[in-house]
Amino acid sequence: MVGRAVATLDPGYFAWVMASGIVSIGTDLLGYAVLSRVVLSFAVAAFVALTLAYSARAIFYWAFFRRSLRDPTTAMAYFTVVAGTDVLATRLSMAGHPLATLVLGGAASVVWLALTYGLPCSIVVAAKRPVLGEINGTWLVWVVGTQSLSIVASAAAATARPGPLREQLPAVAISLWGVGVMLYIILIVAIFLRLLLVEVTPAEMGPAYWISMGATAISARAAAGIVVLHGPGTTALVTSLRPFLLGFSVVLWAFGTWWIPLLVLFGLWRYLARGYSKAYEPRLWSVVFPLGMYTVASLSLGRAGGFGFMVAVARAWVWVGAAAWAAVMLGMSIAVARALSGHTRDRPLPPVRAAEGDEQRLSNNC
Repeated sequence: MVGRAVATLDPGYFAWVMASGIVSIGTDLLGYAVLSRVVLSFAVAAFVALTLAYSARAIFYWAFFRRSLRDPTTAMAYFTVVAGTDVLATRLSMAGHPLATLVLGGAASVVWLALTYGLPCSIVVAAKRPVLGEINGTWLVWVVGTQSLSIVASAAAATARPGPLREQLPAVAISLWGVGVMLYIILIVAIFLRLLLVEVTPAEMGPAYWISMGATAISARAAAGIVVLHGPGTTALVTSLRPFLLGFSVVLWAFGTWWIPLLVLFGLWRYLARGYSKAYEPRLWSVVFPLGMYTVASLSLGRAGGFGFMVAVARAWVWVGAAAWAAVMLGMSIAVARALSGHTRDRPLPPVRAAEGDEQRLSNNC
C-alpha cells in the first residue's frame, strides 16, 4: 500500500504545504499567534513528509514520475513544490530565520528553473495532439511558483545585511514579478479559450480553477512586498516603478475578487447540479491556498497603499481561509484513517507501462 501511494502520488500535493503556510502567515499578520504556530507545525510536517515522498517516487518509481512530467493535465502541478517551499520560507522569515529563508528560497529557485524550462519542452515534445485542449487551472501554479520566488526575494532583501546581495534582490523580485504577470495574462487567455471551445466535464472542472484567483492574489502580494522596500538597498528601479506596481496590483486584486463568485458557481454546478463526489481529494488544497492568499494579499496591499477597505476585507476573510483549511484537514485525516483501516479499495494504477522494477516494487509493497 505504501508503494502504491508513493507511485501514484498527486503531483500537486505540495499545495498542502502552500495552504498551511499561507493560513499561518495570514493568522500571524492579524495577531492570532497561537493559531498561526499550530498551523505552521502542520506546514513543516507536510513539507518534510512530502519531500521524502516525492524523492522516493523519483528514485524508486521513475516510470510513473516521468509520465506525470509529460502529461499536460498534471505536469504543471509540480510547481506546487516551488510555491510550497517559498511560502514556508516566507513564514520562517517572519519568525526571524533569515538563513532558513535563503536556503529554502535557493532550493526553490533551482527547482523553478528546472521546471520552467524543462516542463514546457517535455510537454510539447511528448504531445500527440494539440496541447490547448489539455490546459486547465493547474497551469496557473506556474504563475504562483514564480510570484512566490519574488516574495522570498523581497523578504530576503528586507532582512539582508548591506552588500551586493541586498542591492540585487529587489531587482530580482521585480523581474520575477514581471515574468509572473506575463505568464498569468498568457495562461488565463488560454484557459478562457479552452473553457469556451472544449466541453468541460464535472471531473475536469475541479478545485484547480481556484488558482485563477490565487494567482492574482499572490501577484498583488508580491508587488506589495516590493513597494514597501526602503533603505540603502533599494534600487532606482524599485523607486521608479512604485506607482505602477501599486496601481497594477489594485487591478489584479479587483480581478481576483471578481473571480470568487464565478468559482463558487462552478463549484455548485459541479457538486450539486452534476452530483460529483464530495469525497476528499488532494486538489482541494488548491482551494484553500487561494482563500488564504486572498487574505494576505488584501492585508499587505491595503497596508502598503493605505487602502483601509482591503484591510477590513482581510480581517473578515481570514476566517474563511482558516475554516477551509480545517475542513480539508479533517477530510484528509478521515480519508487516511479509512485507507489505513482497509475500508477503501486500492486505487487502480495509472494507465502507464511501468518499468519491470516499478511493477515488482509495487507488488512487494501493496
